[in-house]
Amino acid sequence: MAPDPGRVRLRASLRAVLGVGLAVAVAECAGMSLTASITAGLAALLALFNVGDATVRGQAVTTALLPVAGFPVLALATTLQSVPPLRDAAWLAVVFCGVYARRWGPRGHALGVFAFMMFFCTQFLHAVPAQLPELYTAVALALGATSAVRFGLWCIERRTPLPAVPALLTGRGLARATTRQAFQATVACGLAMAVGQLLSQERGYWAVGTVWWIFVNTASRGETLVRGFRRVLGTVTGILAGLLIAVPLHGAPAPTAALVAVCVFGIVYTAAPSYSWMIFFVTIMAGLLYGLLGVLHPGLLLLRFEETIVGAIAAAVGVGLVLPVTTHFATNAWIQRALHCVHGCTSEAARRLAGDESADPAPRAAELELLLGRVRMSVAPLVHPLSPLRARKARARQVLTLLDDCAREIRGLASVAADPDASHDARLAAACWRVEAAVEALVPRGVRPETRPESTAQLPHHHPGAEAALSHLHGLERALTDLAAPLRTSPRSPLIPA
Repeated sequence: MAPDPGRVRLRASLRAVLGVGLAVAVAECAGMSLTASITAGLAALLALFNVGDATVRGQAVTTALLPVAGFPVLALATTLQSVPPLRDAAWLAVVFCGVYARRWGPRGHALGVFAFMMFFCTQFLHAVPAQLPELYTAVALALGATSAVRFGLWCIERRTPLPAVPALLTGRGLARATTRQAFQATVACGLAMAVGQLLSQERGYWAVGTVWWIFVNTASRGETLVRGFRRVLGTVTGILAGLLIAVPLHGAPAPTAALVAVCVFGIVYTAAPSYSWMIFFVTIMAGLLYGLLGVLHPGLLLLRFEETIVGAIAAAVGVGLVLPVTTHFATNAWIQRALHCVHGCTSEAARRLAGDESADPAPRAAELELLLGRVRMSVAPLVHPLSPLRARKARARQVLTLLDDCAREIRGLASVAADPDASHDARLAAACWRVEAAVEALVPRGVRPETRPESTAQLPHHHPGAEAALSHLHGLERALTDLAAPLRTSPRSPLIPA
């Protein structure tokens, strides 16, 4: 029921089903084993789900680089399968490098996820070195099939990639969020690996996988804790559904394949609005695949739950004790980045309204929507129903409401600016400057956006078409002014708990 502007999630989900289905079909037609077919399906899903560059060309380059990251890891994991101590040490190295690579944006993130999941896949399928050539072929065929779908049959260009970390969480050494996360994830995965193997030597990898996916797309301690809770919730509901759906099937190929397709759709469609729903579908799909492998039984699903609990606790320990990034700091960084975006969008709108055809506020308005999504994710620990901090919860909700007001006015302003009949007058420039001044008053002096004032002498005066733009600008100015109170809260009583 979450909004899906332009039906982007629907199209991406249908395309994922088509791409994964084609990849598995090609592997089956090539006479490959069940292990190779599952590997092909996983590689296809990862290629379609995690490659998120801003342009089609960038997506093609990242897709072409996936084997560079995945093939060495497949070789390492299968070779060390019979030497658990070396295998575990190698996997932790892959975890560190995979998280560290996020500093290079969407491409680094996609390559890191692919490398980790290739290692995970060998644990899941118990692959051995003799199967390596077949696995390489399966991955290559899968990437070829998904590329044919993504860049040929069904091309969807993402012009605004989802931001990974706020600008204020970048820097050098341990000041960089991705470096801190690399150490956090490695420690957490090591802890999960040790405890998970005490529960089951064969299935301990589920605890490590839980930690990895909890850390994906998080930037602070609070985000990671909430994500861990949602991971457990999605796993529990998925296991209950698996008992009713996957277990009775006993691995029957046709209905299992159909339900796996439904799960692929659900994973992609629900990933953005609800992590719990995404994990629900992941858990059901895992149960169906275990059914295909002939090892599914209720006790295995119970073990899956136990390993998830271990992973969630390990993630909480890692993010809480190892170089933590506080939720307060991360949230303020995201808010400042959103305010910079408001400033930039207003500046573009002012230029467009003054007659500059090259100015376009629409891309900045789209970026603002993504940034507000990151703000909501960051404040999730505070606005969570179980949060006991009522005053801070109310203040955080006030900030979210005012930022939503800003986004609504920005959308309206961009729409007016795009109208060629909306002629413009000096009042618009003055209103834009007031908005920019309001933004500058909300961000620290050292990171304030640069304002470029222009003379109003040469701008046309009063015109009826400018009234709508003025209304949006006045609403934007009011929202920014109202934001001053909650954002200037004393550090001793922060908006977000540290």
